[in-house]
Amino acid sequence: MATIADLRSSFEAKLKEGIPNPPGEFHPLDLDRVKDDKYLQRVLNHEENDIKRSTDMLWEILLWRKTVGANDINETNIRLDYMKEGIFFPHGRDIDGSLVLIIKSKLHVKGQKDFEEIKKILIYWLDRIEREENGKKITLFFDMEGCGLGNMDMELIKYVINLFKLYYPYFLNYIVIYQMPWVLNAAFKVVKTLLPAKAVERMKFANKDTLKDVIAPDQALICWGGKDPYVFEFVPEPRGSSEHTPKKVTFAEQGDNQHSPGEMLRLVPNDTIVFKNENDELSGQFTITNMDESAISFKIRTTSPEKFRVRPSSGTLPSGASQVVLIVVQHGFHLRTVTKDRFLVMSVQIPKADLSGKELAEVWQNSTGSKVDEYRLKCQFPEKELSRNGNITEGRMTEKPDSVTNALNNLQQNYAVLHNDMRKLKILHFLTLFMTAAAVILGYLVYKNASEEGRYCERI
Repeated sequence: MATIADLRSSFEAKLKEGIPNPPGEFHPLDLDRVKDDKYLQRVLNHEENDIKRSTDMLWEILLWRKTVGANDINETNIRLDYMKEGIFFPHGRDIDGSLVLIIKSKLHVKGQKDFEEIKKILIYWLDRIEREENGKKITLFFDMEGCGLGNMDMELIKYVINLFKLYYPYFLNYIVIYQMPWVLNAAFKVVKTLLPAKAVERMKFANKDTLKDVIAPDQALICWGGKDPYVFEFVPEPRGSSEHTPKKVTFAEQGDNQHSPGEMLRLVPNDTIVFKNENDELSGQFTITNMDESAISFKIRTTSPEKFRVRPSSGTLPSGASQVVLIVVQHGFHLRTVTKDRFLVMSVQIPKADLSGKELAEVWQNSTGSKVDEYRLKCQFPEKELSRNGNITEGRMTEKPDSVTNALNNLQQNYAVLHNDMRKLKILHFLTLFMTAAAVILGYLVYKNASEEGRYCERI
């Protein structure tokens, strides 16, 4: 299996052969990518550890970035009027904790804007997110609600896909197509052909009823049927962040009693909350310790807040202090769906531990991605509880009665029949419209012909 050292060595050997001119010497910040083990691992993952393909990809990335001037794109040289329209913006997280890059398709009409400026805005956002998320995967969210054929810009979609396919390695978590109008079905069949097989597997079509399977309600915008009232407003990147200084973020990869320098918190356990069934209640816990020299404020989010009771869900800690967080699974949820959920612990430095609620709110409001540490944890449940395949009801695990199972089966069968009937009804409706249109046209032609014959007889 190819290693990071193999890739770096292969790239450096290629570098000695010379760089074509144009574009000329690679940008120093891009050469720093070759020194970054995490970035090289992303390239290897993207190319499935094929050393030749990985070397070629890394080379092409640096050539492309020099050609388009990626490192020089910032708020001073992009179309801010385009940016502020909110066609593209990052907000919220998917069920895996990945940041969501939203594309509001109905705000874009093919041919109305300078396409080269649109490209620069996309590069700006992807580079900025890559810095702020420290290379963690993101989800691409096509909001297609209210779109028509005029909003379907295949050139733009191909460009977006190629960015992830060729120049931002191992950066894509899901592609979500939300509320796609049926008239665009054919177009998205073409889009699928542009994607690698693995990317097609990560494509998810969603509507207001199914979106919760990809994005939790508290992370979904109100216009999608979620609970988040966020309205896009462009905020420039903090000064100095665009210089590719790695963001202080951890993904809880250290051992239970280890701590990386520069991280605000130590979590024990560090990456998995182990749940136990005690006193007819499924619960788990972890301990947060403030390892920073200053006081910190923390918040805990989950992909499905309706399934868990978290105590405390937020708080402050002086330097060196610890806090035990208790998580209890709420009654009435199927355990196998709960296993997919994740928790996100966020922390930010504060001047003192006894800030008022209003002062804390202002700290978080003014915090940026580069100031916030993030730690992610998954859930682990006892196998014997999972094997029971029950619901958590009235404080205990209960088997699903046969009558309920039969009812669910009948419901599925009825749904299938109803779905078939709806398809037939749509086809019949289409045929009716077609026949009506044909009848109108035929009637018009007959009338026109009769009128012409009448005028002809009058002339005779």
